[in-house]
Amino acid sequence: MANAITYYTLANFPRVKPGDDLAQQIADCIAANGLKLEPGDVVACAQKIVSKAEGRYRRLEGIVPSQEAMDWARRTGKEPALVQVTLDEANHVLRYRPNLLVVEQRLGMVMANAGIDQSNIDGAGEQVLLLPEDPDRSAEALAGALERLTGVRPAVLITDSVGRAWRIGTCGIAIGAAGIRCVDDIRGEPDMMGRELKVSIVGHGDQLAAAACVAMGEGAEGTPAVLIRGLPVEPSPLPAAELVRPAIDDMFR
Repeated sequence: MANAITYYTLANFPRVKPGDDLAQQIADCIAANGLKLEPGDVVACAQKIVSKAEGRYRRLEGIVPSQEAMDWARRTGKEPALVQVTLDEANHVLRYRPNLLVVEQRLGMVMANAGIDQSNIDGAGEQVLLLPEDPDRSAEALAGALERLTGVRPAVLITDSVGRAWRIGTCGIAIGAAGIRCVDDIRGEPDMMGRELKVSIVGHGDQLAAAACVAMGEGAEGTPAVLIRGLPVEPSPLPAAELVRPAIDDMFR
C-alpha cells in the first residue's frame, strides 16, 4: 500500500496579537477542526503568526535614518525609515534594484528586505513585522508547549515565502524547525542503478514548507497553520539553520 502524507489546512484560525498563547491557539484550532495530535504529526505555521505572537513589530515613526540608509533609499526609491529597519536586520546588502534590497539577513539567510513585511498586519504603513529573533528556538518552544497542552509532542515547522534566483514567484521555505531533519545528506548512498550519489543533499525542510504553503495559501485565506500527517518519526532531527548555505560555499555572492 502506498504511503500517504496528508496536509490538513486548519480553518478559522484566530487573528494573532502580541502576547497571545500561540500554542493554545493552535491546539484549540486543531480540536475545532475535528482533529487531535498524533505521534509523528508536524505542525507547520507561517512565520507571520509566530512573529505577531512574539511582538516582533517595529514602528517606523521616530526612526532616524543613517547616512547609509539615506543612500540606499535614494538608489532604490524606498522609504528611508524602512531601509533603516532593513539594514538593522541585515549583515550586509548583496544586490539592489528599484524598491528592493537583497540582503544577508542577520541569521545568514539571503532575503529581500531582510524578510520584513507589511502585508496582513495591523497598522501597515506605520509599522512593520520582523522575522522571529530565533526561529528554531521558537519552533522548539511551540513543540514543548503543544506537548504540555495535548500530551503529544509534534514536530514544528515555521515557514516563510521567499523569492528565488532564476525563478519567477515566491516559494515556501523552512526558517525554523523542531523535530525535523531539515537537511538530508544522502551522498554515498546508491541510486536505483547502484551508482554512488556524489553531490545529493536534500533540503527536506524546504520541501515540506513549500507543500505547507500551498495548503495555507499566500494571500487573504487566513489559514496560517497546517497539520501534516504521515511522515515517519525523525530520530535525528536537524534545525532549519542547517539549510543556510555558508557564504564561503555560495558561488553567487
